[in-house]
Amino acid sequence: EASDENQKDFAAQEMVAIFYRLFPPEMIGPMFEHTMRNVMLTLMADIENPGTLAEIPRMITDPDFQKAWLVKVKDPIVRAYWEKEVAKTSDFHKSEMFGYLISKVGRFVENEMMRNIIGQNHSCFDFREVMDKKKILLVNLAKGKTGEVNSNLLGLIIVSKLQMAAMGRTDIPEEERHDFYLYIDEFQNFITESIATILSEARKYRLCLNIAHQYIGQLVKDNKTEIRDAVFGNAGTMIAFRIGVDDAETIAKEFAPVFNEYDVLNIEKYTAYTKLLIDNTASRAFNMQVYPPEKGNREIAEAIKELSRLKYGRDRRIVEAEIAERTRLGEPERTSGPLYGEKGM
Repeated sequence: EASDENQKDFAAQEMVAIFYRLFPPEMIGPMFEHTMRNVMLTLMADIENPGTLAEIPRMITDPDFQKAWLVKVKDPIVRAYWEKEVAKTSDFHKSEMFGYLISKVGRFVENEMMRNIIGQNHSCFDFREVMDKKKILLVNLAKGKTGEVNSNLLGLIIVSKLQMAAMGRTDIPEEERHDFYLYIDEFQNFITESIATILSEARKYRLCLNIAHQYIGQLVKDNKTEIRDAVFGNAGTMIAFRIGVDDAETIAKEFAPVFNEYDVLNIEKYTAYTKLLIDNTASRAFNMQVYPPEKGNREIAEAIKELSRLKYGRDRRIVEAEIAERTRLGEPERTSGPLYGEKGM
């Protein structure tokens, strides 16, 4: 779902980066990246009624569906991909080429819960509106509810959509942009290497990023330190609760000369060491007490959830019927192209 051509490119680029985060690099590669990008740009050709991740398998296996979408494509490079590259590829090599993509996307499309989420071609709410109108968005991505890979995919997509919304604020004067506070717990699971861009440019978009994780090793993957370097190079305020031995030396340097390694290893419960960035100048480190979590009211929480469902949610049966019509899952053959005009999420 993109509102202009620039967002299309960003969405395609981020989705490729997301799959690099979800799977080992040797399971992705140039062939997957090339195919994924062109298929996504094709499915985003109709901005008013875009396709979804759930339609990727059909795009690959249904020639009529491909043709129906291809008439919407204006980008000559994307058209050439289908008309010159795919059309001249043998069926054997097509199955090999597309197999890389289906094997990765299929695991999400085949999951009923995930299909009902990623298969809707319009979000039930506007992330930009959430940001500009100071709304509150809470997302529960507990792995026990969705599974680890599913949780990570949804989190990565949401963070990317928020990044797109923030970057879209260039259409309003900077002084009119309201601060939007984004809190990401276990953030190492929900970011791509574009986090460096978010951290370095968030200020001008008035995106106040608050990221939490447990230890520094989580920021290094396959010996790549880009994410770790981006965090330590751009984070203005740092708060450290009790940490492990492996991180003590690094964190102590951030709070020196006020606190040392012994201090950061022996912080008391509900106590933290802090260093602020004020007017682009780092403050002297200090300690602070935090309040223990309060006991919530379950009845109020359930009432808020139900109100949110009524306002933003859609009937599951309607969603499933729309997705089934657009994806035609389970049908071996088709004689007509996709239907246009139906409304998704």
